[in-house]
Amino acid sequence: MELSNKRALITGGTKGIGAAIAIDLARHGCDIAINGRHDDADAANVRKAIEACGRKCHTVAGDIARPEEVDRIVAEATIALGGMEIVVHSAGGAALGTIDECSPEVWKAAFDVHVHAAYFLCRRALPEMRKNREGAIILISSVAGLRGVPGHLAYATAKGAILQFTRSLARDEADHNIRVNCVAPGIIRTRFHDAMTPEAKAHNLAVRIPLHREGTPDQVADAVRALVTNDFITGEILVVDGGSSMQVCR
Repeated sequence: MELSNKRALITGGTKGIGAAIAIDLARHGCDIAINGRHDDADAANVRKAIEACGRKCHTVAGDIARPEEVDRIVAEATIALGGMEIVVHSAGGAALGTIDECSPEVWKAAFDVHVHAAYFLCRRALPEMRKNREGAIILISSVAGLRGVPGHLAYATAKGAILQFTRSLARDEADHNIRVNCVAPGIIRTRFHDAMTPEAKAHNLAVRIPLHREGTPDQVADAVRALVTNDFITGEILVVDGGSSMQVCR
């Protein structure tokens, strides 16, 4: 897919990985709608960066975990951009705990923002995307969805569901020339990891990550753009984790 003048909606696009994806796509010629729960200072900073690239940016504030909000978010983004060829679902959040510690509320909330949001977002956006006879959907999973992770039962299970959602939707939408792929980041330095202790970080660098460094949001954005632009890849999972998921370690 040629990115010049394409139109993209990025959920979770006001901070972290989502913001990096939004700015990167703008640098390569896309007009962008960013979604976050609030039109706040983070959203304003991303909007400023995108507009500095000479591209249009529209902020759609709303909670992607609420199905009734998804309809409005997609409709508003489509009107603001004049259409839509690219959707990236990057919104998410932590959900900690073993099965004894993870409350039903935490379990349900994890699925609302990761899995159910992906379903309602794609269901609403696809009719608009099919009009173009070309499109790309990127879902952000995690290495936690690939391997067992202690103390993150809800998060890991929800992220694992995203992998099969990707494959199944890709197969269904291939006849419409809409490709669906997934990026699974490892430890990427954003505010998501602010609570990580210095000891945990040192252990990660020494033992868990073969490349001995954390990743950056820009590296994830590079992977997303590769999957958007390569029009012969669909139904795939691209892991961006410094090698952590390919080894056996503690």
